[in-house]
Amino acid sequence: MFAERLLTLIPEQYHKRIVVHGHFYLKEEYKLKGIHLNGRNPNLPEGYKGHVSCSCHSLDEVKERKSSCDYVFLSPVFNSISKLNYNSAYTAEELRTAAKAGIIDKKVIALGGIDEENLLEVKDFGFGGAAILGALWNKFDACTDRDYRCVIEHFRKLRDLAD
Repeated sequence: MFAERLLTLIPEQYHKRIVVHGHFYLKEEYKLKGIHLNGRNPNLPEGYKGHVSCSCHSLDEVKERKSSCDYVFLSPVFNSISKLNYNSAYTAEELRTAAKAGIIDKKVIALGGIDEENLLEVKDFGFGGAAILGALWNKFDACTDRDYRCVIEHFRKLRDLAD
């Protein structure tokens, strides 16, 4: 019910960009982009056709899942900013080796601890992109802040670094 309520608040023109991590029936009902598989929802719904992404927490899992997904997230690439004691499981050398072996490529998105200090490393490791969470969340307090321009400015700074 809560997810449906949130979707009604988002203009329809943006629905085609949204991927749901649960309540997969919403994908068809709201004409969303697709579904995301994770530990809570690891399997495709029976008969599902459409965009699929998934969370991976090891290079072996990336190898196993990448061919059946449009893209996968690998985490944590760096120590998490938003989750305490959620530390990177990979060395820089392991990530470079995985890229040379074709495990990390354009279909693999780096997640975990990414900020302006290490964003260029993500490119160097061969990832197809970076998901940035804590580095943006920490720029804005939804309970007290009213002006979100600093978040937008920081996002643009990160985007420019990535390009």
